[in-house]
Amino acid sequence: MTAKAQPSPQPTTDQPHSALKRPWLLLLGLVLVALNLRPALSSIAPLLNTVSDSLGMSAAEAGLLTTLPVLCLGLFAPLAPILARRFGSERVVLVVLLTLAAGLAVRSLFGQIGLFSGSLLAGASIGIIGVLLPGIVKRDFPRKAGAMTGVYTMALCLGAAIAAGSTVPLSQYVGGSWQIGLGFWLVPALIAAALWLPQAREVHGTHRDVYRVRGLLRDPLAWQVTLYMGLQSSLSYIVFGWLPSILIGRGLTPTQAGLLLSGSIIAQVISALAVPYLATRGKDQRLAIMLVMSLTLIGLFGCLYAPLGGLWGWAILLGIGQGGTFSLALALIVLRSRDSHIAANLSSMAQGFGYTIASTGPFAVGVVHDMTGSWSAIGWIFAVLGLGAIIAGMGAGRALQVQVSSEKV
Repeated sequence: MTAKAQPSPQPTTDQPHSALKRPWLLLLGLVLVALNLRPALSSIAPLLNTVSDSLGMSAAEAGLLTTLPVLCLGLFAPLAPILARRFGSERVVLVVLLTLAAGLAVRSLFGQIGLFSGSLLAGASIGIIGVLLPGIVKRDFPRKAGAMTGVYTMALCLGAAIAAGSTVPLSQYVGGSWQIGLGFWLVPALIAAALWLPQAREVHGTHRDVYRVRGLLRDPLAWQVTLYMGLQSSLSYIVFGWLPSILIGRGLTPTQAGLLLSGSIIAQVISALAVPYLATRGKDQRLAIMLVMSLTLIGLFGCLYAPLGGLWGWAILLGIGQGGTFSLALALIVLRSRDSHIAANLSSMAQGFGYTIASTGPFAVGVVHDMTGSWSAIGWIFAVLGLGAIIAGMGAGRALQVQVSSEKV
């Protein structure tokens, strides 16, 4: 079964957000929200060995800690369209930013139980917001969706990089308390919630109407987008959760490992901005997917096996690749959708199923390391996930749209 191009787009019933009278305010809000969607994930990695030693956790348990938030991204993503229809996307984003801050507080205050339960709450919050933002971009910036996706992804990368690079120094500054180092990240979440408040106050008519999107689960193109999202995300969350531990195992200090992860993520900013823009200028996105996935795999294997003297080069290469893979995954959701209602539902599907798939990667790394006592064996995990992402991307990257339509009910 093959997907076919949609007929000429029909007029959409989306109503423009009144905040577009002040587009800079909406753009600022989107950037600030996006900045807070990765610190919960990237801040734990440089401290993972310290936290594990402090709480007596095994590598498998540490792997579960890195897996649970990603699993929640997938499990809670389907709730996003339901909540948005009932309350409006902007209001849901505001409330969920507050639950994200609460999860970060719980994670740092209540020992091992708090660590796991707070991570679950943070992951659920990130999963809901992550589904809603692409739909907001598609609705409010329909002619600049590719560029806006790049800006949004750049902010994601920047937030992850800041958290990865500064959590260990911050923890050391306050006397070595990993609890304070992790808990600090609730502060920017609260700031983002305060600055998103004007968006939540806007009257937006779309959420009063209910639109049904039929047939998405039967569409092969939708599944190719979903598989690409999930498999490339699995590699990303392995990097977020385990790269510092891998580098520490190779002889780096926790601070050095955190800075190297931060540098790799900063490199993602370049490709996160450039790749969606350049990819939408070609006839389709297949070549771009092949290029960024190849760079990702080369960088991963370099960090795992190459001599230590070249680690920064491999980390930068890895970052350039992964910034492109993730921004393309988000761009594909928008590009393969005819209107914002389809984009919201495809986003829910791609992130719901995709992040559930992605959660297996970090856990598998922990299990394999426990079984072998070495990091060398996880190269096979990289290879399988990377090859699968390339195969799925060759289908998802075609210049087609999913064969579904949105109907007002």
